[in-house]
Amino acid sequence: MEENQKKKKPFYKKWWVWLIAIVIILSAVNSSDEDNEVADQEESKPVAAEPVQDDLKKEETETFEPVEEEKPVEDDVPSEHKSALKKAETYAKTMNMSKKAITEQLTSEYGEKFSAEAAEYAMSRLEFDWKANALKKAETYSDTMHMSKQGIHEQLTSENGEKFTDEEAQYAMENLQADYNENALAKAKTYQETMSMSPEGIRDQLTSSYGEKFTQEEANYAIENLDK
Repeated sequence: MEENQKKKKPFYKKWWVWLIAIVIILSAVNSSDEDNEVADQEESKPVAAEPVQDDLKKEETETFEPVEEEKPVEDDVPSEHKSALKKAETYAKTMNMSKKAITEQLTSEYGEKFSAEAAEYAMSRLEFDWKANALKKAETYSDTMHMSKQGIHEQLTSENGEKFTDEEAQYAMENLQADYNENALAKAKTYQETMSMSPEGIRDQLTSSYGEKFTQEEANYAIENLDK
C-alpha cells in the first residue's frame, strides 16, 4: 500500500520525454543549418547582369557609324566640259547670246572648237533667262543701230542672226521701249550723210522689204523731219 501511495514522478522527469525533446531540438538545428546553407548558396551564386551597356554601345555603333559620302559628280567631269560651261556662261552673261547661238559657237571650227559632248554638258547645266537676253539684244539693235520693229524681230530669230526662239523674240518685242519714228529718222540721216541719197530714195530704202522694213508712216515722219 505504501509503495502504491508513493507519488508518481512528474512526466518531464521521465527519460523518454527528454529523449523526444533532444530529437526535436536536433531536428530543428539541422533544418536551420540546411536553410542557412541553401540561402548562402543562393547568395553566392553570380547574378547574370543584363548586357545593357553592350547593347547601347552596339546601337550607338550601328546608329552613328560614319557613312562614306559619295564624291560629287563634278569631280569626275573632264576639264574640257568645265571649260565649255565657263565659256558658255561668258557668252550668255556678257554678250547676251541665245542658247542656240552659244551651242554653235562652242563647237564651231571658227569658234571655240569644243567637242559635241562638252558643249552638250555645258548647255544642259547653263541656267539662264533667254527671254531677258533677247530683250537686251533688241534694245541694242534699237538704240545703236536704229532698226525698225520688223527688222529687229527678224534679226533676233534669223539663222544668220541671233537664233532666238519665236517665243523669246516675241517677248523682247512686247517689252522693248522704242520710238520707231525716231529710229527711221536716224536711219534717213545716215543715208543722207554717208550716201548722199535723195529723199525719195531714202524713203524707198526705209520701207523696202530688202532694206530697213519701216512702216510707211515711220518713213514719212523721217523724210518730213530730215532737214530739221
